[in-house]
Amino acid sequence: MKKTLFILFAIVTCALSAHGKLNVVATLPDFGSFAREIGGDKVNVTVLAKPTEDPHFVDARPSFVVSMRNADVLIDGGAELELGWLPPLLQNARNPKIEIGKPGRIQASQGIRLMNVPTNVTRAAGDVHALGNPHFTVDPIIAKAIAQHIAQSFSALDPANAAFYEANYKKFEETINAKLQGWGAALLPFHGQHVAAYHDSWPYFAHRFGLNIDLFLEPKPGIPPSPSHLAEVIAQMKAQHRVFAIPRWCAWDRQLRQVDRHTSFAVGSRAEITCGR
Repeated sequence: MKKTLFILFAIVTCALSAHGKLNVVATLPDFGSFAREIGGDKVNVTVLAKPTEDPHFVDARPSFVVSMRNADVLIDGGAELELGWLPPLLQNARNPKIEIGKPGRIQASQGIRLMNVPTNVTRAAGDVHALGNPHFTVDPIIAKAIAQHIAQSFSALDPANAAFYEANYKKFEETINAKLQGWGAALLPFHGQHVAAYHDSWPYFAHRFGLNIDLFLEPKPGIPPSPSHLAEVIAQMKAQHRVFAIPRWCAWDRQLRQVDRHTSFAVGSRAEITCGR
């Protein structure tokens, strides 16, 4: 009888493995996009942070815990970007499959050389990440590395579809390679220019395409600019004819509109600062 039950259980398990999809939870939209590109119709992808949210300060909801509890895979940055909200979710989800070191945990920073690693971390420096700058997905070369990592992890968890995941990664790689030349040509007029940004979220992009992003609306990382500091930065931008790198999130909409009123954007589109309105 026990042998019969074991055989039935094995048959059911194999059937689920053959026809089921991997439940993937991604902390950020970038990771979710990579997961969909690689996983296609073999995965169900849930993204926790909204595209308009500052990933440092995501409004965690109870549904996040449910999604993580049912996850086969969790993709996070692994460089403390989600440090303020992800650990409590992991603790409450109690899902051993997505613990660090398990096959179901993909940390995107693995194997990536992080930039701007601080020598000394104090509160006086603002919201500084001890492991280095975590905003690395904007570099297309790094994006390829993350996608390959995801493909390898999906293949290990779902070997029956390994060829599918590998083929999708190859398509992703070819797409990035085909677009790199065009992106480089489009950004060539800005090569070597000094560019302003709200937050230090572009160093990998700047390094890849030869920009100097060295003026920030934030007086220190994570510290909102005061009216006087914002006025000083705007004056410096105008005096130096700086262009402005459009931020990736909309938490700073009010300050961006003030910059927009007093300067002209040369990188990005004014439509990008409407924040979904």
